Amino acid sequence: MTGPDTYPVRVTADIDRPLSRWLWLVKWILVIPHYIVLAFLWLALVVLSAVALVAIVATGRYPARIFEFNVGVLRWTWRVQYYAAGAFATDRYPPFSLADDPDYPAHLDIEYPEILSRGLALVKWWLLAIPHYIIVGVLCGGAWSWTQQAGSWSAGWPLGGGGLISLLALIAVIIVTFTGSYPASLFDLVLGLNRWVLRVAAYVCLMTDQYPPFRLDMGGHEPGAAAQATPA
Repeated sequence: MTGPDTYPVRVTADIDRPLSRWLWLVKWILVIPHYIVLAFLWLALVVLSAVALVAIVATGRYPARIFEFNVGVLRWTWRVQYYAAGAFATDRYPPFSLADDPDYPAHLDIEYPEILSRGLALVKWWLLAIPHYIIVGVLCGGAWSWTQQAGSWSAGWPLGGGGLISLLALIAVIIVTFTGSYPASLFDLVLGLNRWVLRVAAYVCLMTDQYPPFRLDMGGHEPGAAAQATPA
């Protein structure tokens, strides 16, 4: 269960040490297979989220199998982002899997909601989330297109949008190139910004009724989160 200072979307990560000084130069090529798969997975997520919307309005519940799949897509996306332009904080190649990998340094878990508001499901993904869309647009660059594609992030954060997050990750990895060390304060900030984006993603995918906080929880392990996430 979540406490007063926690959010049902839990994002954790541990930085790899040491990091290669040069591998980041080709990571954008190495993850192309992941980007191709993720493009199809996100298309499926959008379709299934629409199905979940109908189910929530009718029953007040999020279909469990769809929930598990959508969590898996977000989890897969987060691992790829952590490896590449979203953080550059590991040299371990992300697995092609929707399931949580306990051996991988980046994890995501979303608490399954037993009941969801039928009314909120109709407005939170397009109306209530508008303030967060503006912030996410700054963080992710290409995510501006999200607001024009009825919830699809296919041209935004999952495939790297060149926003503030990517810029900070690039600065960090350039520092790694010259010093061999990823600045701890920069890592904490990059994780906090990615955590913000993932919280918004889960909210607009109707996976929680708890509004994403306008709060930057920085660091590899957010307050109240376990050191390693468990499967949804």
